[in-house]
Amino acid sequence: MEGARKTPITDWNAANGGKMVEYAGWDMAVTYEGLIAEHNAVREKAGVFDVSHMGEVLVEGPGALDYLQYLLTNDFSGMEDREILYTMMCYENGTVVDDLLVYRYEADRYLLVINAGNVAKDIEWMEKQAKDFKVTLTNQSDETGELAIQGPLAEEIMQKLTDTNLSEIGFFSFRDNVVIAGVDCLVSRTGYTGEDGFEVYTAWDQLLTVWTALMEAGKDMGIQPAGLGCRDTLRFEAGLPLYGHEISETITPLEAGLGYFVKLKKGKFIGSDVLNDQKENGIPRKLIGFELLERGIARADYDVMLDGKKIGFVTTGYLSPTLQKNVGQALVDRKAIEGVEEIQIQIRNKQVPAKLVKLPLYKKRTKSR
Repeated sequence: MEGARKTPITDWNAANGGKMVEYAGWDMAVTYEGLIAEHNAVREKAGVFDVSHMGEVLVEGPGALDYLQYLLTNDFSGMEDREILYTMMCYENGTVVDDLLVYRYEADRYLLVINAGNVAKDIEWMEKQAKDFKVTLTNQSDETGELAIQGPLAEEIMQKLTDTNLSEIGFFSFRDNVVIAGVDCLVSRTGYTGEDGFEVYTAWDQLLTVWTALMEAGKDMGIQPAGLGCRDTLRFEAGLPLYGHEISETITPLEAGLGYFVKLKKGKFIGSDVLNDQKENGIPRKLIGFELLERGIARADYDVMLDGKKIGFVTTGYLSPTLQKNVGQALVDRKAIEGVEEIQIQIRNKQVPAKLVKLPLYKKRTKSR
């Protein structure tokens, strides 16, 4: 697609049934065989995602830990080498710049993996905050290719291609210098689907070799290429946030139910004053789950109603392929929802009743630490 950037897998995608769309400035496959088939392949067998559009930033220097403690919401002081933590980066008003993963190589060297649509914004923000710290930032996004293999058969398939014992890589940990199909890779036991699996980083021009080797190794085990479409339905079912939906520059982590990743006791960090105030005096909004009681699909930004008044908006809604129910998540006024069991979703000209349900909608099957 004209003007859009290509990943190392873009041409393979187009030649192998990928329905291509522009996403965050990239030419990406949204589906191959179809969203439902790819979604189910990840839940039941394995799927491989092209995620080379993600950003990677190396943070190095004697001030690296202090910098991350100030920049991000999680606490990295007890982090061990080859461990990964999920975190958010906030503005001074407590809303979210981005959510990201932090990979620790050693005390003064970390890799930050950021969202594709936020790379330029994130790096500008990170560089602005780095001025008072002895730290160097290196944007490695253009030279790093990334794929994700996800599903209950992910380990068995990838193990065919490496001598490294993948079972020794625990959840939210990683190993570098792992040779897969003859290619040197960094492999982490992470993902965005609620299933076990790995994310694989390697040199940009080597990723296609790993991709095609995985597709070949898993061809008799039901492996499928998986597009952006099912990446969204999978993460939604598992209760994983998407920037611009459950978190954004207008939503705080506490409102999104992500308080576990906000360590207010670690000391001052960007946004901590506002987040402390929300914690002490009441979080104004709450992320809820719901199931429609009549036909319809609750799309993002649809109004949530209660007794004729708008109390919030839908962040994500789908006919869940796994649950076979019309379900969604919404950000609503916390006080208005107290003691309430039913709400209404404004779908076109009709207010469709919905019952509240617990989140996440799908129990994660990731490997324990």
